[in-house]
Amino acid sequence: AEQRLQRSDDMQKSKPLDHISSPATSEVHVSEQVVLKTAKVHDLRQAYAMGVALTRAAQWTTAGVGTGKLEITPLNESLLNEIIKFTESFSSKHLLEAAFVFKEPLEWQTKLEPSAFETGYEVSEKKVQSQEKDKDGQPLLLLAGSTIKVRSFGQLSRLLHVAAEKRLKEAQACLEANRDPIVKILGAGYGTIEGEDLSMIRLLDKVKKDDASDTEIKMKISLLLQQLDMQLLNSSLKQISQEVRLTPAAVKNEVELLKRFSGARDDGVLESLEYTSDYEFSNGCRAPPWRQVHGEICYLIIKPRDTDVMYVTCSTAGVFLNGGRGKERDEINYERKSDIAKDLVTFLRERSPTFAENMGKQKYTFFDEPKYEKYYQHMETVEADEYGQAQKFYDYSEKNVYEKPRSPPKSKAADSKKLEPSLKWKASPGSREGKAARKESMKEEKGLKPSPTESRKKSSAGSSASAKPKAPVKPEDISESSSESEEEDEQPERHQEINTDLPSEYWQIQKLVKYIKAGNQTATVIALCSMRDFNLSQETCQLAIRDVGGLEVLINLLDTEEIKCKIGSLKILKEISQNPQIRRTIADLGGLQIMVKILDSLDQDLKCLAAETIANVAKFKRARRTVRQHGGIKRLVGLLDVSQMGAAHHFSPVHGKEIEVARCGALALWSCSKSARNKDAIRKAGGIPLLAQLLKSPHSNMLIPVVGTLQECASEPSYRLAIKTEKMIENLVKNLNSDKEELQKHCASAIFKCAEDQETRDLVRQHGGLKPLATLLSNSGNKELLAAVTGAIWKCSISKENVTKFREYKAIETLVSLLTDQPEEVLVNVVGALGECCQEQANRGIIRKCGGIPPLVALLTGTNQALLVNVTKAVGYCATEPESMMIIDRLDGVRLLWSLLKNPHTDVQASAAWAICPCIENAKDAGEMVRSFVGGLELIVNLLKSDNKEVLASVCAAITNIAKDQENLAVITDHGVVPLLSKLANTNNDKLRRHLADAISRCCMWGNNRVGFGTTKAVAPLVRYLKSSDPDVHRATAQALYQLSEDPNNCITMHENGVVKVRKRYFCSPGLDHVNGYAKKAKESGTGHR
Repeated sequence: AEQRLQRSDDMQKSKPLDHISSPATSEVHVSEQVVLKTAKVHDLRQAYAMGVALTRAAQWTTAGVGTGKLEITPLNESLLNEIIKFTESFSSKHLLEAAFVFKEPLEWQTKLEPSAFETGYEVSEKKVQSQEKDKDGQPLLLLAGSTIKVRSFGQLSRLLHVAAEKRLKEAQACLEANRDPIVKILGAGYGTIEGEDLSMIRLLDKVKKDDASDTEIKMKISLLLQQLDMQLLNSSLKQISQEVRLTPAAVKNEVELLKRFSGARDDGVLESLEYTSDYEFSNGCRAPPWRQVHGEICYLIIKPRDTDVMYVTCSTAGVFLNGGRGKERDEINYERKSDIAKDLVTFLRERSPTFAENMGKQKYTFFDEPKYEKYYQHMETVEADEYGQAQKFYDYSEKNVYEKPRSPPKSKAADSKKLEPSLKWKASPGSREGKAARKESMKEEKGLKPSPTESRKKSSAGSSASAKPKAPVKPEDISESSSESEEEDEQPERHQEINTDLPSEYWQIQKLVKYIKAGNQTATVIALCSMRDFNLSQETCQLAIRDVGGLEVLINLLDTEEIKCKIGSLKILKEISQNPQIRRTIADLGGLQIMVKILDSLDQDLKCLAAETIANVAKFKRARRTVRQHGGIKRLVGLLDVSQMGAAHHFSPVHGKEIEVARCGALALWSCSKSARNKDAIRKAGGIPLLAQLLKSPHSNMLIPVVGTLQECASEPSYRLAIKTEKMIENLVKNLNSDKEELQKHCASAIFKCAEDQETRDLVRQHGGLKPLATLLSNSGNKELLAAVTGAIWKCSISKENVTKFREYKAIETLVSLLTDQPEEVLVNVVGALGECCQEQANRGIIRKCGGIPPLVALLTGTNQALLVNVTKAVGYCATEPESMMIIDRLDGVRLLWSLLKNPHTDVQASAAWAICPCIENAKDAGEMVRSFVGGLELIVNLLKSDNKEVLASVCAAITNIAKDQENLAVITDHGVVPLLSKLANTNNDKLRRHLADAISRCCMWGNNRVGFGTTKAVAPLVRYLKSSDPDVHRATAQALYQLSEDPNNCITMHENGVVKVRKRYFCSPGLDHVNGYAKKAKESGTGHR
């Protein structure tokens, strides 16, 4: 079994696991899959006992290593119950071992309350400690707050008894927080590392070396944990053997069947049943590729006849409810919200009695039961690796786009294998596919030339094609220059079908590849040189190399000892790896691992070519991960170490070669830095000081990849701090004056990301960076450069000193001119910069005179969240000027702001509410204007039910201004503003306290609202506001208490809550005259002497 597992692992590395076997070999494949499942379960049991494979083998959520959570799947739940059973009985079966004190405590966040602990524990209000202690007097169980620490099996057993029905959650939390528990229990010497012998001999050797008195106990605990391994293995195998999986074909058949039985007719089983997406991939799935790796097939919107609309996910594991979506265009919330049903009919029967009843009336002669596949069958392509390993994305390939339309139609047998793309050209030399490819190659060498159609069929069998255009970048992704949203899958571009015969170059290149295969060293070098004479940037030439197996040959040449062959091969690979399909094939064939090793070569040319090819190939996530896992990041950082940086035109040939090596290394790091883990790896490898040194280089071709890497990494706080401390800002500013637009773009982008920091903004100004930024605004043709420059100006404008400089450089006028006919990425930054600038009155006048108000108001109708936040802020500042307010009112800007209160994003709601405040303050006849908005007052009152503190503070500020008009105050009172404001009184947020107190003060001026606030218990919390350290909170609270003190009962409440003591404390504080006022009224009411 171990040999077959090793062979299966080798096959996994060389080819996809979805290849279909013939009927004669299906039993072998099933056996191999069972072995694979067994091995994975064995890893899982090691996860608890040895602490190594937990993150690799268990079923975790997609949050990432170190932060993921154990999913409560049937398999995980079964394993957790076995572990709980083992732990609960441990203290009764093994008394000595139960008293053994762990080397380090097992620590996690618990949901247990101190009150749950009784005898045997010392319990206080927020702390629990066991009476049982170690030899140093430390408790073996300690609960402080929500953190619990346990140091023996005996206490673990008792804790599970205390947890009762919560023990499953506690066991889950413990395993999530302690990924390698054996190290904490027995010490680091007992931890399992990859490749270490796990046999009993190793254990006995370790025991012999350990002279401690508890040696025998440690050995027995280790043996007991090994027994637990066997129990977990047996239970896991039993569960795995029973699991089944849905297929896309089964789901599609079931959906089509239910559609036939649905509709407006009386006996219809459903009102409607629709897919969320009309696009169907070639493997039958409708879920996006990044969800297909989790086994998801499609998403349905189902309207039963007797329940609300349901959003349903169909996956290989079964059918379940998802989180749905707010609006039609919103992205689906993929999180599972229900139990998993085995199929769609079973799912609907459980949730709709009408469906179950009407299904019984249908003619079952038309109903075919959906077919399932066993968990381990080979033809499962849409299911991700069951234990979290990402599936290869070329499993989602479309049909051969290079095949001629006149090619013969596919047979039924071919159609039946729609889900099983066979990647012959990607096969490794040792696989069955590799042997078949070699046989085909031998036939060709004997003169049996394949037809163009056959050749193209072979080449396209495993090629991926783009299924859909990329989704638009989300607003929160704009600040990330790295394409993390794209790195999950870089789908190859789709090409039109070719209707003409292939050119002669296609066949000539294939002949050269044959010469390379069969020739000696000299013939190989000549063939490589001849191949470079072709235009390798053309796709025809690239595919010719791939189709005849040339990529395998070129990668094999990298493993030879001949420098010339390696150089020739790398030069070709560097050119053709611009093609997305080619670079994926290079990664599949293990080319990246060989190139990483070449980085250690003494030959400078080899290192340059290897680094440049890595830069081309590492355009997708899997390739970047491969580079990191095989030590490529450290080697690439080592290439950056140049002995000295000479003048631009005065250096020796040797030094020039060093600089070229460093440039190529920076180019590869630039590609790799699109991954967050690679950024961290670059930092740990010492890349930051080397990048800072290279940033001083006078060589412009060196600076572009260096600055590109820095701006990519600047999304991480550690890099932003390093850029400032390593004094790179000066060089970034200096290169803004370069004559190369790409270099200018990357420098501006780096400043954009770093200028959130006050000190960085000051450094940009001190080094003269503001003027070149203002000058670059005139280059409106290059949109990428313009987006980076406007972003840098936006962040730099946060400092008032910088705003003054921009005004001197006439940058504000240029920014206003960019408010129209620009992409959203530019508009977000332009409006953000204007929002910072118009905080000063002089700048507001400039914006108005330049005609900036109308385009700003027009942008209020957009849908981009980041743009709406910035534009509402800018319009709000402009509204503080009466002249600008008149323009805003004339353009119906206030109504547009009010409509944004309905936006689902809380940031937009808060920003719109803040902008409404100055509009009401400065508008003529503001009361009538507000009343003219149908449903506007009810809308803003209902926002007081929000959970977002910023929304609540902004709405309270808006209500303060609305309540200045008596008619509006009466209306919002009728809408229940008093109890809603009272519910917010128990808050510790000073910003909310200040505006809430202002709103209460204003609302007291109508009818019995003062009495209402007293009845709804808003008075006592307000007294505590006077203990705040914020003087603005004091002033607002004093005004509110002054108004509330008009009611005698409120005065009594204030006195009972110690308002007199607080009043004396702040008696001399400026702005608190109202405190004396309500104190006088309290005395007159007879409450002052209570």
